[in-house]
Amino acid sequence: MNSLMARLQSGRGYLFSAIIVAGLQTVILGTIIQSRASILNNGAEVLLKTAPVDPRDFLRGDYVVLNYDISSVPVQTVSGGIPAEPGERTLWVRLKKQEDGFWTVAESSFHQLPPLPETVILRSQPFYGGGFAAGDSIRVEYGIERYYVPEGEGKPIEEARNNGNVAISVRVSPAGSAQIRSLVVDGKPVYDEPLY
Repeated sequence: MNSLMARLQSGRGYLFSAIIVAGLQTVILGTIIQSRASILNNGAEVLLKTAPVDPRDFLRGDYVVLNYDISSVPVQTVSGGIPAEPGERTLWVRLKKQEDGFWTVAESSFHQLPPLPETVILRSQPFYGGGFAAGDSIRVEYGIERYYVPEGEGKPIEEARNNGNVAISVRVSPAGSAQIRSLVVDGKPVYDEPLY
C-alpha cells in the first residue's frame, strides 16, 4: 500500500513538473511573439535602401540575404569617442529621413543616443571591434538581414535587389530594435509581415 501511494505521489510530482515547464515555455514564446507584434504595430516606420550582396551569397533556402546602406556606418559619424581597445560592442545609429524617402545615418555612438525629433535610433547587434581610424566604416547588423519568402519566389527578388529596386520598410521600437514590416519592389509593397 505504501509503495502504491509513493508511486502515485511520484507520478503527481512529474505531472506537476511537466505542467510548470509547459506553462513557462508558453509564457516565454508568447512574450517573444508579443514583443515582435508590438514593434510591428507601434514602432516608428523607416524605409531602408538595400545594397547589392556578393553573388555567392544570394539565396539560402527560402530567404533573401539583405544588405543596407546603413550597415556600413562611417567612423566620422561617431560621437562620444571611439573605443581604442578591441572588444564586444554595440553601436547606436541615429537615422534621418532624406528627400528621396529613404533613411540614412546621421549620427552614431557606442553609447545610447538621446531621442531627437524627426529621427529614429537603431541599436546594432553586438559585434567585435575597436581602434577604428578616421576614414573607416564600421560594419554592423541590425537583425533584419534576412527576409523569408514563399518557396521558389526568391530569384525575382534577388534580381530586383541587385538592380537596386528593392527597399525594406522597417518598424523600430523606442529601444532601437527593428522588425521588417514589408518588402517593397519598384516602390510597391510586395510582401507584408503579419502581426502574429
